[in-house]
Amino acid sequence: MGSNDAGGIRIMKKIKIGFLPLYIKLYDDCGSGAAARPRLEPFYERLACELEKRGFDVLRSSFCRTDDEFRSVVSHFKSEGAGVIVTWHAAYSPSLESIGALRDAGLPVVMLDTTETFDFSSTQNPGEISYCHGIHGVMDLSNLLLRSHIPFAVAAGHIEHSDVLDRAAGYIRAAAAAHSMLGSRTASVGGCFDGMGDFLISDQEMRDIFGVEMIYPDGDELDSIRNSLTDEETEAEIARLSSLGTELEAVPQSAYADTARNSLALRHWLSDNRIDAFTVNFREIRPGCGLELMPFTEACYQMSRGTGYAGEGDALTASLVGALMKSYPDTSFVEIFCPDWKNNSILLSHMGEYNPRMTEGRGTVKAIDFIYGEAKDPVVVYDCYCGGSAVYVNLSRGADEKFKMILSPVTLLDIPAEQDNFKAKVRGWMRHDKLDTASFLEALGKRGAIHHSALVKGSSLGEMQFFAEVMGLPVEIV
Repeated sequence: MGSNDAGGIRIMKKIKIGFLPLYIKLYDDCGSGAAARPRLEPFYERLACELEKRGFDVLRSSFCRTDDEFRSVVSHFKSEGAGVIVTWHAAYSPSLESIGALRDAGLPVVMLDTTETFDFSSTQNPGEISYCHGIHGVMDLSNLLLRSHIPFAVAAGHIEHSDVLDRAAGYIRAAAAAHSMLGSRTASVGGCFDGMGDFLISDQEMRDIFGVEMIYPDGDELDSIRNSLTDEETEAEIARLSSLGTELEAVPQSAYADTARNSLALRHWLSDNRIDAFTVNFREIRPGCGLELMPFTEACYQMSRGTGYAGEGDALTASLVGALMKSYPDTSFVEIFCPDWKNNSILLSHMGEYNPRMTEGRGTVKAIDFIYGEAKDPVVVYDCYCGGSAVYVNLSRGADEKFKMILSPVTLLDIPAEQDNFKAKVRGWMRHDKLDTASFLEALGKRGAIHHSALVKGSSLGEMQFFAEVMGLPVEIV
């Protein structure tokens, strides 16, 4: 994360998970369970503590064996607000005992497949079988989860000699992010850019397919908020804006004031209306519409705090970015801009919107001459994306008009400051991890990728595949 202070990330609620231990009643009935439980139950608690160390709010349970027990516990998980169910097979457990509860829950499942024992070779004490044979229960339940169309992931490995817990945590975060889109609220200022057809989607489709409610701010409402701002609020925002980078040229105080007042008006409105993501069509911004200028700096501020954004009225990508940010704060709205054939990379840019959490912290400030209509001239802060691995995420329609997710493993390049001539641009150079630039662009084009995307750092390709699965979307990997 760069040094830019965009107000700090909003306080996010811990992801709440229901941690479900599976067992078989037969073992208790015949007496073998009583012998095994003194070791298995503390190990379950150890696993729960390890998940808590990774930032989750873990709801615990006694070992579940029968349909009634599973239904009672899973119902409790749901009533307590769990967004993901994590299973652990303490022993084999017949799938028909648990599948009904998991179907009714309507939640994604992450199967943690691990044991306390590491070495299970021919020299092991045969009695150790009692503590290590949950894996065929995992297979039994996996089959029914698949046939029941319940999205699930499997993380297998030894608790100490692998990264199984970290992989499970990644799947949990991905599932929670996807699940968060249901019931979310996306605001649109100015509607869609006339003529851009790739991301066009109706409000009904947003609601019916993705569970997103579209909200449209009233111009008078924004005007009223802006006119009610105090001088103290405005001056504080001017000070914040002017501290975000080095001025490329002298910025008029009036430009700072106009940008500050419009930023604050939008900020208050987004907060008051519990907005998870928003989009702005710059062609419709003018005095009288509620915003007098393009809120470039506010888009950056909001992304840094976990609010989704996309340009030009793209509610689809804005909602995607907002959902991803629930678990992956280092996510940004991006657009492929220019090919660098020589260096086998692609410039990522846009008009002035990016997530400052992902930048180098060498921001530059400028008041731009906004030529696209009647809007006032805004102050814009430009910066460069940090290098590092990322996943390029594109949500688009296919030839059948159904939605799909296109995913690509990419690397953002480190650009030394002394080699950076793009001081007045949002910028970052991206390279595909396996394909050359020409092949990458051909593949994206052939698959109908839209021209707006999300860029996610701190995620794996597998996590993003599960994110798409929980959303009910097919995945194409480029």
